[in-house]
Amino acid sequence: MPIPDFQTLMRPVLEMHADGGDHESAEVIASKADRFELSADERGEMLPSGGQKLFNNRIAWSITHMAQAGLLERPRRGVTRITERGRKVLAEHPDRVDMKVLNQFAEYQEFRIRRRKTGKPAEEPDLPAADAPPLELIPQLITEAHTALADELVERLRQAPPQFLEHCVLKLLSRMGYGGPEGEVRHLGGPGDEGMDGLIRQDPLGLDVVYVQAKRYAADRTVQRPDVQAFAGALQGAQASRGIFIATTRFSPGAIDFAEKVPSRIILIDGRRLGELMVAYDCGVQEAQTVTIKKIDEDFFTTG
Repeated sequence: MPIPDFQTLMRPVLEMHADGGDHESAEVIASKADRFELSADERGEMLPSGGQKLFNNRIAWSITHMAQAGLLERPRRGVTRITERGRKVLAEHPDRVDMKVLNQFAEYQEFRIRRRKTGKPAEEPDLPAADAPPLELIPQLITEAHTALADELVERLRQAPPQFLEHCVLKLLSRMGYGGPEGEVRHLGGPGDEGMDGLIRQDPLGLDVVYVQAKRYAADRTVQRPDVQAFAGALQGAQASRGIFIATTRFSPGAIDFAEKVPSRIILIDGRRLGELMVAYDCGVQEAQTVTIKKIDEDFFTTG
C-alpha cells in the first residue's frame, strides 16, 4: 500500500500511546511500519533531498502536530507520552484524528498561524496546495519546520537545569551582537545573585551595562507583574537602567504593562520569542540539509 500521509498516521500513533507509557521514536516508527505492512523498499524510501526516510519524516510530523495541539508531550529527547487531552481525543474521534480535529485547540491554532504568517483565519488549516509553484511552497515549509523547531528548543530548555538556561540565553545574546568586540557577556547566576543571572557590558569601561534574568518555568505558568517588579527592583539596587527578562513561558498582560511603564528599560522575551531567536541566530541548532533548486541559464541560450 502507499506510504500513509502524516495525518493518516496521527490516530495510529496516538493509539500506541494509550497505554500511558513513554515511547521512543524508533519504537513508534517500527510499530507503525508494521501496522501499515510497509515493504522493505517503502520503509527505506528517502525524501527527495535524501536527508531522511520518507516514512520516518511523516511519523515525526504527525507527532509534532499532535504535540503542538497538546495531545502528546515530550518528557525527554526522542520520547513521547500521551496527555489527558490526547486520551479525550482518542475517545471522541474513534475513526480519524487529523488537522481539523487538532484545530479545536487554541495552542494548535496559534501554531498554524505562526507557521503560515499569511493572515488566513485559524479555522482554515491546510497543507500547501499541491498545485502551487514549488518556489512558493519553500518559504512556507521552512517556516513550518522552524516554528516547530523553536517550540521544541524551548521545551528542551524547560527540561534542562536552570543554570543551563542562564548560559544559553547569554550565548544567544552574544550571537545577537550584544557585548560586541569591546564589551563583555558574563554569567552571574548562583547563590546571592539577587535576581541577576548575567550582565552585558557594551563598552570597555562598563558605562553601558545591561542585566539579564532567565527563568525556567513550565509551559502552563504565566510570569506575573510581581516577578517583573522584583527584577526592576534588582536593577534599581544595581544602579542599572536596562535589563532583559527571559522566560520559557508567557508574560501576563499586567507584567507587560509594568515593563512598558517602569522608568528602567526592561525587555521581555517570552518562550515563543526565545525559540524564534535561537533558530534565527543558530543557537542550539545546526543546519539539517541544503537543497539546490536549478533554473534555466538564459545566457546559455542567448550566446553563440
